[in-house]
Amino acid sequence: MPYYRVVGEVPRKRHVQFRRPDGGLYAEELMGEEGFSSDSSLLYHRYLPTAIIKAEAVEPSAASVLTPNLPLSPRHFRTQDLPAGGDLVTGRGLLAGNADVRMSYVATEAPSELYRNSMGDECVYIASGRVVFESTYGVLEAGEGDYVVVPTGTIHRWVPRGRVTAFVIEAAGHIRPPKRYLSKYGQFLEHAPYCERDLRTPQEPLTVEGEEVPVLVRTRGGLTRLVYRNHPFDVVGWDGCLYPYAFNINDFEPIVKGIHAPPPVHQTFEGPNFVICSFCPRPLDFHPEAVPIPYNHHNVDSDELMFYAGGDYSARKGSGIDVGSISLHPAGFTHGPQPGAVEAVIDAVRQGHTRTNELAVMVDTFRPLDLGPAGLSVEDPAYAWTWAR
Repeated sequence: MPYYRVVGEVPRKRHVQFRRPDGGLYAEELMGEEGFSSDSSLLYHRYLPTAIIKAEAVEPSAASVLTPNLPLSPRHFRTQDLPAGGDLVTGRGLLAGNADVRMSYVATEAPSELYRNSMGDECVYIASGRVVFESTYGVLEAGEGDYVVVPTGTIHRWVPRGRVTAFVIEAAGHIRPPKRYLSKYGQFLEHAPYCERDLRTPQEPLTVEGEEVPVLVRTRGGLTRLVYRNHPFDVVGWDGCLYPYAFNINDFEPIVKGIHAPPPVHQTFEGPNFVICSFCPRPLDFHPEAVPIPYNHHNVDSDELMFYAGGDYSARKGSGIDVGSISLHPAGFTHGPQPGAVEAVIDAVRQGHTRTNELAVMVDTFRPLDLGPAGLSVEDPAYAWTWAR
């Protein structure tokens, strides 16, 4: 993260004696990225964060296996048809992925167990409902439209308040604001479509008593369940530039032009070999001869996966795309508005229509996406041929 935060109690200097009321020492834990040459935070625990008393392997699920997108084809997955179940960790239905990133969908009411992803950051988009995110850094409340960015290695759990649906992006690395939005010292620049004031972070420590507490851990070698001697939520204070945060898609400020602008103006985050974009309600292109709708395009270096989160998709009318749909347009395929959509939008503008109200989250990957079992189970087989009607 680009700016420093301090929560709870910390000593005046780093790595000096910091004692509990009973005279014992608090235990430091330095969470650091890129071999401690990038962002980090220093957490102070009441108990040793190294004290584990048991470890057991967890068998991987067959539902995590990816298959190539062959024959090469645009795809439409209807997440509305996926069954609810599990929790916000174990209930994820894998839609698509590659070695850099995996995208899933989940619908659940159940709280998750404690979880640590040691393979990379996660970005969880809350499509509906409300959830409490608890972690060693504290608590975040999240609801519809929130991105929750979880740094690698953060022990956390999700506690829904009723039914929650979410689109989950799991990276094999770190998810950050795009570099072009930041100064060389990490401050958001004036041209950025959001800034520090839009980010919500934990405000106070979360301490929970408990012994022999299991934590599900994902590593490059697979899944392990570690049992900690004491509850990991025992941090009395932390400071640094690495922590979970929430950002609501409605706080993204769309960049508007007189003629249609390409997807980079919608970029919200970047990860290893992928970007995340937010398509938000905005004024339509206002040049008097504008075609206020995406042109046919072929992103020759990227696969494009789009989660349709809300609003009206006039450019996709007749395709079957609706709220909750996922479209996948691979790099070998030219795509754009459905037949008849261009003239329909131009006519709507003539009649006084001035805004688009679409809401969508897009992930562009720079390596091909393979297909997940959950996506294939709810695929619309007719989607590829909707441009030929």
